[in-house]
Amino acid sequence: MTQRSAMPPARPRCLARLAPLAMVGLLAVTSSGSVLAHGDVVPQPVDTSGLEKLGDKWRDSNPYRGNPRAIEIGASAFNQNCARCHGLGAVSGGIAPDLRYLEKGDAGDEWFKERVTNGSIRNGVTYMPKFGDALGQEALWAIRSWLETVHEE
Repeated sequence: MTQRSAMPPARPRCLARLAPLAMVGLLAVTSSGSVLAHGDVVPQPVDTSGLEKLGDKWRDSNPYRGNPRAIEIGASAFNQNCARCHGLGAVSGGIAPDLRYLEKGDAGDEWFKERVTNGSIRNGVTYMPKFGDALGQEALWAIRSWLETVHEE
């Protein structure tokens, strides 16, 4: 019969030295997502079938306000492109503005249009990429239409 020791086998010294390096590497990998959270976003295409084409020149106010098809498209487009920062249902967890409180009507349209077309960069850091060219105004005005359905005061 073989007798077993109550003590675990000693770890080789090289493993003891690697443990702190492994922790640093794990920390770097898990935290890198937050560093790139706003600057490395790939817009997902949005199917705007069923919406009136708006052309190249951006409208100053939302032409789809109250349009049921635009609201449906906007809900899906928001989840695909905006929710990762602005939260599901536009309920922000603090990373980006809570868009439920975006002003309704033309005043909110002005801010929305400026932000989606120009993005937001502070001190050289991209907080929100430009989505205007990537998604087009049909998709973005559809998102705005949906946002007005979840608006809160």
